[in-house]
Amino acid sequence: KGLSADTALVVAAELTERDALKAHAEAELGIDSGQQVSPGQAAISSFISFALGSLLPLVAITGPWIDFRIQATIFAVVLSLAITGFVGAKIGGAKSAKAVLRNVVVSALTMGVTYAIGSLVGSVHF
Repeated sequence: KGLSADTALVVAAELTERDALKAHAEAELGIDSGQQVSPGQAAISSFISFALGSLLPLVAITGPWIDFRIQATIFAVVLSLAITGFVGAKIGGAKSAKAVLRNVVVSALTMGVTYAIGSLVGSVHF
């Protein structure tokens, strides 16, 4: 990056003198070891996300519309996944359309595989 070969060797030697892995992570990968996430904070945010994300499907499952319960639940789950993807993208600074699509598609595939396995072992009854 604009350094002569001799200067680059000196800089590399000094940067890796104490902790080569940390120097490489910061210089090449942009990982700052000082920006660590608190495990407690991660657990609390996961709990809140799970609780809020489960509200719509819970209402759909327990609602009075017995004839449309499965369809209402599927719709509520997809809507909750889309909302979760959107909010997560906004908080993380990512593109929301990609996050919503990824969240909904991957989760729908996961639910489909789970349903198929349940059908194969005989634990799905409608």
